[in-house]
Amino acid sequence: MFDIGGVLTTGPFEGFARYERQANLPDGLLRQINSTNPDTNAWAKFERGQVDFGGFSELFESEAAALGYTVDAPTVMAAIRGGPRPGMMEAVRFCKGRYKTAALTNNFVAGGNGRGRSEDAPTLYEGLFDVVIESSKVGVRKPDPRFYEMACEALDVLATESVFLDDLGVNLKPAREMGMHTIKVVSGEQALTELYAVLGVAPDGWEPKQA
Repeated sequence: MFDIGGVLTTGPFEGFARYERQANLPDGLLRQINSTNPDTNAWAKFERGQVDFGGFSELFESEAAALGYTVDAPTVMAAIRGGPRPGMMEAVRFCKGRYKTAALTNNFVAGGNGRGRSEDAPTLYEGLFDVVIESSKVGVRKPDPRFYEMACEALDVLATESVFLDDLGVNLKPAREMGMHTIKVVSGEQALTELYAVLGVAPDGWEPKQA
């Protein structure tokens, strides 16, 4: 089971930092906004499909204003689209030929001027996964344990039979408590080394290198 943003693609945090520099905002402001009331804030509601892009933009900009800053939500969204990590993509293809595979992504349905991760799972990665669990479609988001239960049910596997890769520890904790083997993706090389060690098999000729 693979997260997408921050695992199969570069994560949104690089985009956050770039926007903050361009807008002369404090480093880490956008992450601070998203970590405040993380289950009920604009980002959480958008990822669960509870608000549309216009509603998200209004809420997100209000949350920034409450901290004394002005942000432009559409520009933030345009900044966070990530590019694929070839090494991780190849790992999915390798696993696809041997195991059941799933993408587990907190995403959103982009609209208006928004551009986001909702476009990644069903298009760029079509055919790579047996199952794609998208928060914006199922109305549940990581780290809610129900999200992982949905993935196991869809794959017809036990949590203890599963390996889950994500770049955020908060998303890995409940999966680990359910019995999944979890891998925190710090770098492509590190993640692939751990993944192939857990599986006990690796692509022919594979050696640790940056993914």
